Amino acid sequence: MSRRRGGGGGGTTPLFAGRIEPIGLEEEIQRSYLDYAMSVIVGRALPDVRDGLKPVHRRILWSMLESGLRPDRPHRKSVSAVGEVLKKYHPHGDQSVYDALVRMAQDWSLRAPLIDGHGNFGSIDGDPPAAYRYTEARLAPMALELLRDIEAETVDFVPNFDGYEQEPLVLPSRFPNLLVNGAGGIAVGMATNIPPHNLGEVIDAVAHFLDNPESTPEELMRFVKGPDFPTGAVVMGKQGIKDMYETGRGSIKVRAVAHIEEGSAGRSKIVVTELPYQVNKARVAEKIAELANAGRLKEVADVRDESNKEGMRLVIYTKRAANPQVVLNQLYRHTQLQDNFGAIMLALVDNVPRTLNLAELVGYYVDHQVDVVTRRTQYELRRAEERDHIVQGLLIALQHLDEVIKIIRGSKDADEARTKLMTTFKLSEIQANHILDMPLRRLTRLAREELEQEHKDLLAKIKRLKTLLKDPKKIRALIKEELLEIRARFANARRTQLKADVGDLDVEDLIAEEDVVITVSRAGYVKRQPIDAFKRQGRGGKGVIGANLKEEDVIKHVFTTTTHHWMLFFTSKGKVYRVKVHEIPESGRTARGTYAANLVGVAGDERVNAVIDLKEYDEGRLLLFATRGGMVKKTVLPEYDSPRTGLAAINLKEGDELVDVLLTDGKDDVILVSRKGQAIRFRESLVRPMGRQTAGVIGMRLAEDDEVIALGVVSEGEELISVTQQGYGKRSPLKDYPVKGRGGKGVIGHTLTRKTGLLAGAFVGTKDQDLFTISSSGKVQRVPASDIRRVGRASQGVRTMRVEEGETVVAIAPVIMQMDED
Repeated sequence: MSRRRGGGGGGTTPLFAGRIEPIGLEEEIQRSYLDYAMSVIVGRALPDVRDGLKPVHRRILWSMLESGLRPDRPHRKSVSAVGEVLKKYHPHGDQSVYDALVRMAQDWSLRAPLIDGHGNFGSIDGDPPAAYRYTEARLAPMALELLRDIEAETVDFVPNFDGYEQEPLVLPSRFPNLLVNGAGGIAVGMATNIPPHNLGEVIDAVAHFLDNPESTPEELMRFVKGPDFPTGAVVMGKQGIKDMYETGRGSIKVRAVAHIEEGSAGRSKIVVTELPYQVNKARVAEKIAELANAGRLKEVADVRDESNKEGMRLVIYTKRAANPQVVLNQLYRHTQLQDNFGAIMLALVDNVPRTLNLAELVGYYVDHQVDVVTRRTQYELRRAEERDHIVQGLLIALQHLDEVIKIIRGSKDADEARTKLMTTFKLSEIQANHILDMPLRRLTRLAREELEQEHKDLLAKIKRLKTLLKDPKKIRALIKEELLEIRARFANARRTQLKADVGDLDVEDLIAEEDVVITVSRAGYVKRQPIDAFKRQGRGGKGVIGANLKEEDVIKHVFTTTTHHWMLFFTSKGKVYRVKVHEIPESGRTARGTYAANLVGVAGDERVNAVIDLKEYDEGRLLLFATRGGMVKKTVLPEYDSPRTGLAAINLKEGDELVDVLLTDGKDDVILVSRKGQAIRFRESLVRPMGRQTAGVIGMRLAEDDEVIALGVVSEGEELISVTQQGYGKRSPLKDYPVKGRGGKGVIGHTLTRKTGLLAGAFVGTKDQDLFTISSSGKVQRVPASDIRRVGRASQGVRTMRVEEGETVVAIAPVIMQMDED
């Protein structure tokens, strides 16, 4: 054993006096760890279910009340409040106390702030508050509601850490602070994370519970709709809320509030005005910039924080022609503009941590309020009875005033006077002492009428208080009345919106469904424009510039669809690529568009020869293919429902190319039109369904140097509309085209001359629709089909579009829906 030298005799004394007991290390560690864990759970990390406060917050509020820092008094330096808390109640670090005080003053942290701060108390960007020697604080009005009636012996007090002061074990909490302001904390082996709620909704739920003590969480959810965060934002979906209120745990999806503003030069601005709870705005901006620089948010050009005293304004600038709704959806996916709040409604119940559902949490609060109001009533009853006892003594003294004065003056001391008063007038010691404590001048000035009225009022009060204590229903009714008074004074509108869940964030839920025009050039440039960008023109007009293309490029395909549809791109090599229409960047009328290779990965040696729009992969629909060499094939649509890019759509023979693809139901007639004006009509049923990677069968036998340029499905009442390279068009009745067997040469569908040139395109349609004609220079003209003359199938037609010298018509396409004139 270690020993030390004595003071002078040369002897030695033991360092430790007494007996040393050996103990097991494992046992000691377990015991010490459990002691530590319980100390953290009860003394630091978890709130009490009754007042929703941890010890440090409770001590701050009580100390500030003791120091007179009420809402109607001037602010005082925060260092003063912190110092008082440290000195009297909380012997820990000053910074932890100041941090707790600061948070209670932040209106972005608490739904109902409990401290009224003056100075720099931090920001939602995570900026730290100023040091406590610079800031000032006082209690907020809501804090007084937590402390109200504490002087009426409504809660128990215990000695502080050194025994010199008394501190409350819990506050009266005249409003349900745990739900209103929420709580968060990490203890040992457990954590709590209770979201803030709307004061008015919570009080309504408590009021309902007071009347209906057997209320279930589902019933209370009629009043408490969900969390109400101080930062606003939007809660998506109800399942997480329902789980939290029924089981005490739930994951709540919270999304920022954002809107889109139009910028200059085709750029849009996504403006964020509200963030999810406890999300740091500065970190969000940094994350967006980081993802943009890394290429994960390709359409984000810049991000700026334009917030000011008017409110939050985080602005994300998109690149030119980007779809801002798609960008916003990506921001929700990849940043904290959408966040999950993991709710755990854990609180201390009789110093034991418990996970509570909504009804249990409200129930424990109501039990606390019943106890508080009962104790307050008992205190008021005792004080009223004590006062009435004194008033009765004063009335007796007034009735015998001269004799009372004579006894007081004739007594040697107070003891003699007290004894004589008690004996003569049957007074109690308390009554006699009170009379003796009053100067004679005050005793003579007492007004009998006032004392008699006070006695009468006190008797009525005593009766009322006794009646109240005998009837628990009246206690609960009084609690409800007082809660509704608080609601009337402090409740405000809900800040957090509640919306239906969007599931897996389908982009289409964020994008308006709009009719658009899609153009595809021969070189593979794809462009999306609003349909009203094209003007309706009469027959013979010269059109407007629809695309500013290179000299060697021409627009090859034009069609109309909606932003919610799938676009299937079929290439000359027989492959299919798919993309949503809204993912195609919107471009100006003269812009070239987006290269297909960048949009869907089309290879450099492929051309997009057919495009169809598709709402869904219906099992009852088929795809009908036609190749330049006259081959046709039919395949059920679902075989092409694959996320793979560049899926093989048809097996082409060497030298052949895919011309067109149509959606069919498999029951109509099919018509093929060749470059040299031949057309063949046959039953679609003659083409049996085949697999995806098959070549098909012969649909039309072609003359030398001829090729198929159009495929159509014949419908009753429709016509074949065709236009030549020099702009000559016509409408011919489909009944003029006899049904033949598959594989024939067909009949004349359009008489061609040197003046008309070869056919540029053809399609099956009606006179009630419009068509686009496209020239080799990129001019687009929209023409009503009714302006094109209806003639026999063997005629050459009339001029539909005037082409400049050196120009030719290279493609035509129907406008699927009617559009009003610009």
